[in-house]
Amino acid sequence: MSVVFIVLPLALLLVGGAVAAFVWSARSGQLDDLDTPAVRMVHDEAPRS
Repeated sequence: MSVVFIVLPLALLLVGGAVAAFVWSARSGQLDDLDTPAVRMVHDEAPRS
């Protein structure tokens, strides 16, 4: 039973950190454009001479 008193706060800290990282990335614009990176490799670049 004493393991629960250690594991539960650690799990809550881990989940809180993941939520905080997601909120930070969403507010900083990391998730604004999800389509362009997938299509970027399809477009041909001009040949380099």
